[in-house]
Amino acid sequence: MAKTPTTGAKTGGIHAPVQPSDELGAVVGKDKLPRSEVISKVWEYIKANNLQNPENKREILADEKLQKVFGRDKVTMFEMNKYISQHVKA
Repeated sequence: MAKTPTTGAKTGGIHAPVQPSDELGAVVGKDKLPRSEVISKVWEYIKANNLQNPENKREILADEKLQKVFGRDKVTMFEMNKYISQHVKA
């Protein structure tokens, strides 16, 4: 993993900044973010909007914004990253 010469901060892998698509940007913002921060912001959005299935917390019930990212009405927390990765560019 590469490190920046001045700060030594990690810059590769999950720490590499990625550009969210317009659809994902509606949830996490338009600015480049590390992939880990994108996932964190999606979870913040899910929890703030009470989008976890109360009977099965592993299932995300997509609202209008998340349907544009996932392409489905519901996904499991394990499938979520697959759909998010289609909406980010390095």
